[in-house]
Amino acid sequence: MASRWGQYAGKAAGLMALLSLGACDLAGPIMASPVPPGRPVGLSPVAPPPAPASQTGLSDESRALSIYYQRLQNDLLAQGLLRTDGGGPDTTFTDTILARNFVRIALFDEYVATAQGLRAQPTISPLRRWEKPVRFSIEFGATIPQDQRTRDSNTVRSYVNRLARVTGQPMSVTNANGAPNFRVLVLNEGDRAGFEDRLRQIVPGIDETSVRAFMDVPRDTLCLVLAFSQNNSPEYSQAIALIRGEHPDLMRLACVHEELAQGLGLANDSPQARPSIFNDDEEFALLTTHDEMLLKILYDDRLQTGMAAAEAAPIARRIATELLGGPV
Repeated sequence: MASRWGQYAGKAAGLMALLSLGACDLAGPIMASPVPPGRPVGLSPVAPPPAPASQTGLSDESRALSIYYQRLQNDLLAQGLLRTDGGGPDTTFTDTILARNFVRIALFDEYVATAQGLRAQPTISPLRRWEKPVRFSIEFGATIPQDQRTRDSNTVRSYVNRLARVTGQPMSVTNANGAPNFRVLVLNEGDRAGFEDRLRQIVPGIDETSVRAFMDVPRDTLCLVLAFSQNNSPEYSQAIALIRGEHPDLMRLACVHEELAQGLGLANDSPQARPSIFNDDEEFALLTTHDEMLLKILYDDRLQTGMAAAEAAPIARRIATELLGGPV
């Protein structure tokens, strides 16, 4: 599913914005990974869920998007995609594959900023992550119904707890008064219209490229994340994730899983990564065991924020070997 989930990058006004927007077809990796096993065939199609109930207060555009995304989810499920099992005997991987996937996903950008906007150009990058506690908040657009707000709030809280356990990085969910630095915005199209002022309030000094990336979102971009650092530092200081409210439950959950994880520093996608959500083939909907290991590597104390890829790669290989039970 091209141009659905992935990573963009741009910087201006002393801020570096990492925008997760579309498919990532990484070229020129440091190391070539073996071609992964073929995707499973003959999977039993999952019965599609019923069409969403009608909602009041939605714009015609939002209603049309709700129908489109429901059909898209149904099609993916019928193909045996959007798996929620985290991987299994059909998706084995070695420490070598895990380490190489880490390099592709954590140490590359897919896009660069130019005067004309964002341009696809795979570019090596230093290791980026959070050093300070990550304080998430959840903000809903006015047209998001209460039952969906409850489900999504529970989803984000549970997932943040999981990310904190996996990474060892302090994380919590707070409200607007708790000085959040990672905001999860669940918005329908009508909610997003005119959101520029709120965006500039959340991120003072945000550059126009980032504003336009948030406001001008094509239909085939399912969700996005913008992560910011101060003075071009590799240490993240703020992030904003956009989750489309029109998505059916599973696709909305998939967006939460990928965008929050990418906003922690797994900035790129790779077609070789499997079993993984950091891949544009949509085989997996939710964070896998492989992806948890990527996060463990990223937040291991033996790696340092800002470390160059050439220095980080051999350390990542040693950590990957430990995680998979090999010799230290």
